[in-house]
Amino acid sequence: MRLAGYIRVSTGSQLDGFGLEDQERIVRRWIREHGHKLVKLFVEKAVPGTVAGDERPELAAALSWIEAGKASGLVAPNLDRLARELVVQEAALAQTWQHGGRAFMADQGEILPDDPEDPMRTAMRQMMGVFAQLDRGMTVAKLRRGRRIKGEHGRYAYGAPPYGWQAHKKELTPEEMEQAGRVRARQLRDEDELSYREIAAVLDAEELRPKRGERWHPETVRRMLANTTDRPPTLRKRSA
Repeated sequence: MRLAGYIRVSTGSQLDGFGLEDQERIVRRWIREHGHKLVKLFVEKAVPGTVAGDERPELAAALSWIEAGKASGLVAPNLDRLARELVVQEAALAQTWQHGGRAFMADQGEILPDDPEDPMRTAMRQMMGVFAQLDRGMTVAKLRRGRRIKGEHGRYAYGAPPYGWQAHKKELTPEEMEQAGRVRARQLRDEDELSYREIAAVLDAEELRPKRGERWHPETVRRMLANTTDRPPTLRKRSA
């Protein structure tokens, strides 16, 4: 079979040491051992497994290859690398099957589509997703404790900077191009009364890029506009 490979790193994966080189080696070895062909490897860099599909440009591209018939299926190292949050994981599998593709995980083989006569199959798959989500939650709790300690010492400790800002020397500073994107999007919404989809098209045409990916998605525009503050998150000042 002609398969599209998908690998991903995030803050969590960097902590547990499962980097891109290891994932690629696992995917290529599995494909070789099972007699398939890797037509393209899609690499998602520094994207948490819990983010929505519209912020996963490489995963979306892999699914589009399956939809277009360029690949017969998708292969990833494991379900955790596909996504840690169950709803994102299930959505990716559903789209793969909807496009007529097959889903493979190097650690367990093919993930079979749901069968109404075999509900245990779906339950077992989703149980694995639940445990992956639990693992993610425990990692996030650990990171929050670390960020809280950093914040108490006056350092930026809020994860990835929001659109419009960048972290520089442990402080948030405005990012010029993204600030222009925020202002332009607000203008299009308030003054021109454009829809989120129309705003996304204008931002793309004017080359005001989102923080991740090459193109804006209506949901990404909505979330960006929902953040109405003109200032980044404030830091807790160091105790005297």
